[in-house]
Amino acid sequence: MNANQENLKILRHSAAHLLAQAISELFPETLLTIGPATEEGFFYDMLPTTNFRDEDLPKIEARMLELANQDYPITHTEISKTEARKLYQNNPFKLELIDNIPGETVGLATQGNFYDLCRGGHVASTGLIKHFKLSGISGAYWRANRDGQALQRIHGTAFPTAQELTDYEEHQAELLKYDHRRLGKQLDLFSFHDEGPGFPFFHPKGKAVINALTAYLRKIQRTHNYQEISTPIVLNEELWHKSGHYQHYKDNMYFCKIDDASYAIKPMNCPGSALVFKTRPRSYRELPLKLAEYGLVHRHELSGVLHGLFRVRSFTQDDAHIYCMVDQVESEVLSIIENTNKVLNKFNFTNIEIALSTKPAKSMGSDELWAKATDALKNALRSAGANYKIQEGEGAFYGPKIEFKIKDSMGREWQCGTVQVDFFLAENFDVVYTTDNDTKTRPVVIHHVIYGSMERFFGILLEHFKGQLPFLIAPVQIKILTITDTQKPYAIDLKQQLEQVGIRVEIDQSSDPISGKIKTAQLDKIPWMIVIGNKEVENKTVTLRYQDGKQEFGISTPKLLADAEIHNK
Repeated sequence: MNANQENLKILRHSAAHLLAQAISELFPETLLTIGPATEEGFFYDMLPTTNFRDEDLPKIEARMLELANQDYPITHTEISKTEARKLYQNNPFKLELIDNIPGETVGLATQGNFYDLCRGGHVASTGLIKHFKLSGISGAYWRANRDGQALQRIHGTAFPTAQELTDYEEHQAELLKYDHRRLGKQLDLFSFHDEGPGFPFFHPKGKAVINALTAYLRKIQRTHNYQEISTPIVLNEELWHKSGHYQHYKDNMYFCKIDDASYAIKPMNCPGSALVFKTRPRSYRELPLKLAEYGLVHRHELSGVLHGLFRVRSFTQDDAHIYCMVDQVESEVLSIIENTNKVLNKFNFTNIEIALSTKPAKSMGSDELWAKATDALKNALRSAGANYKIQEGEGAFYGPKIEFKIKDSMGREWQCGTVQVDFFLAENFDVVYTTDNDTKTRPVVIHHVIYGSMERFFGILLEHFKGQLPFLIAPVQIKILTITDTQKPYAIDLKQQLEQVGIRVEIDQSSDPISGKIKTAQLDKIPWMIVIGNKEVENKTVTLRYQDGKQEFGISTPKLLADAEIHNK
């Protein structure tokens, strides 16, 4: 972290204390918990007597500004735990924090009549905290434990200058304008309902986008010898104990009873893939065996963190598991890297950051095996000509991994694709293959996804393209617009020819004038509009109009079909 980043973190941490001070004065019965700085700003978790509402935020902001104008010095001292317990005798959250802090003293930050437990790191006075904005309220749990006390979290951000805050607010307005939830409703793509909070409902047009994304990736997988499988959504609970997922995911899993036995709705696809591998003896001649699955998984997320398609409780992973020998890992990973770059570049993500996460303190497998796997990943990245950074000790306990981060058109970073080398799955499920000398040994398993979550990637694309999805995945790729009804037979024939080459096409059946039909198609963000009048019917041609208003005249049907097929690849 450079000096500017550290100073910004200190400012935002100080703003969190300013928020807490304003809350303590406006709502004195509120129990405060913790308030850290974050990458985007800051938040403070608290337990109010009556839940805060969005309408409360302007009043809280105004009080924060008043306190900033008081220019209270911010001091930091160490006090004994005994003294701290007296200060917080009526706040069980602070008392728990005090008990868990090592040593016999704790830090206390003071500004005016307000004080808060703190390790330090503040600006000199409240007068230096003037350019801030509260952005929202969400739910949280004490210590992020859903079995703990439910809390409310107020989010905000702060900047050193007024111009930086203005730039931030303008950027937020841009994000709001192209929020995928808004676009999803506007373009009739998906919806969410109280009957299933966090579970997306895809409308016909939204499902068309998901199907197009799937079809594109399937085409790539077929050329690289992947075989697609499908495994059950509900599997016996014992399986998840065996796989290790129960220990790590039980609080995020859904369970049900069937014939007095406990079952779980799968949060991962991996165990099902292992069971498919084990259905018959496998030989080294079959390796690498690549099993792809577009698997629907379910994970219980807190209601306060649900966010459109970005954070849901059910989603589809473009999962693949490659069962291979150790000396095949490098070539397989190289192929995955190349395919990942190809897919991300297809959707105009060219700013891709790659990180390699290495062996953590707690891990399984020998140092020799880890070294071999890590070297294979490094060699694959070098062969791909990729620039990457090392994240020491951040690998999974079962193996090293590669992460792909993309930057969208609005400058935000997203992690989507991952490649994970796994020594654990084959061990847990006793997965073996027969070697060339007729002995049994365990394969290395490579897990990987490119989209990650199909739903989340869909949401990212909507905002990245500001609703104007590229031709390949647009729900309606071409809209045929006739000037009068006399051109309808020609339009119907053209529609059938386009559908035969796999194009998603509609005819505008309204009685609107052609200018109105064009405007409607533009609002629906249709990539191509075909305009047909008497001249086009007579000459067996069309006029092709694009979203940006550019037009091409006199295009023959064979050329139109050929161009559409090219754009659909």
